[in-house]
Amino acid sequence: MLSPLDDFPIHQVPEPVRRVGTSDRNFYDRYYFNCMAVGDGAEADGDAPFLITGMGQYPNLGVADAFAVVVHDGVHRVVRASRALGLDRMDTTVGPFSVDVVRGLEELQVRLDGAVTDTGDPTSLSFDLTWNGAQHPIEEPRHRDRDAVGRIFLDACRLAQTGSWTGTIRIGERIWDVAPDHWWGSRDRSWGIRPSGEPEPPGITAHLPSAGFRWLYVPVRFEDQSVFVICQSRNDGSRVLEEAVRVWRTESGEGVEHLGRPDYELQWDEEGRFVQKATVSAGRLELQVEPRVPIHLGVGTGYGFDPEWRHGKYAGDLMVQERQWDLRTEEGRAGMWGIVDSSARFTLSGSGSGSAEGQVGYGLFEYLMI
Repeated sequence: MLSPLDDFPIHQVPEPVRRVGTSDRNFYDRYYFNCMAVGDGAEADGDAPFLITGMGQYPNLGVADAFAVVVHDGVHRVVRASRALGLDRMDTTVGPFSVDVVRGLEELQVRLDGAVTDTGDPTSLSFDLTWNGAQHPIEEPRHRDRDAVGRIFLDACRLAQTGSWTGTIRIGERIWDVAPDHWWGSRDRSWGIRPSGEPEPPGITAHLPSAGFRWLYVPVRFEDQSVFVICQSRNDGSRVLEEAVRVWRTESGEGVEHLGRPDYELQWDEEGRFVQKATVSAGRLELQVEPRVPIHLGVGTGYGFDPEWRHGKYAGDLMVQERQWDLRTEEGRAGMWGIVDSSARFTLSGSGSGSAEGQVGYGLFEYLMI
């Protein structure tokens, strides 16, 4: 099972690269990106789209897939594609999707070309975007969690980075020119084990109490610094994962500051569906959060909430689909649930902000409370 990647001196285990170092069916390797308009004005307040895209490979399932989701003008719009993985893991294309690493850890290009779906209709979404990191990526803490009987169902390594975008986004007949001064975002690369593909039989875990899953993830970019906050806890208050760091950007380089134990307070809307305001704290630093455009990331994209389309689920040699939910209707809104990724405006406060107190930044506000 040799592949072109085997000619590079990158091996970690005594196997060809195509064979990963575990037989766990749930091994994955994934890209995630988001792109948002920043600043004050009509575009950042909703006239411009909030776009999320990603691509994954699942070597032990023999599948590669990709998705893009955008909320604009009251429509939750998803384009997704899946293919058989094959031997070449350096092939980072899935139908009309592609990810090209121009300069590792610094610059990447992501594209969704116009394509025809399985229904014969052309996709209404396309983009050609180049990512440039605002600072060197950070390596987040190892993320491990076990189910009710003690089996590891999550064991992942992840890097994270804030940055800016250049290029174009098209929805229908409308095109946005994307420039780095006004379009920011964050990205991550993760790999390891997490539930993938067709659901496994739950067995005894279906009859055992759930520990709960309370998740908050905040990567945010400011003028001279980026802040990354992660917090996962169970219903009993115990922490599975936590970290809060600040990466300073100076003329002489970068410095990483560990901020202390993270915590947060959330103000929900009347229906308990969306966070309207939040305060995220870590040590002497506080972030005042104003969510802007929310996206239910799990709907239509493959993150486990749709039985017909899950990351790593085999859909044939190549499948391209588009799905839309009209959020202006009760039926469309009723289909939205699960993890929320929201573009957000952040304001620095607290004694740890120093001379930067009151500085405004932009980034991702991601939450899931089960």
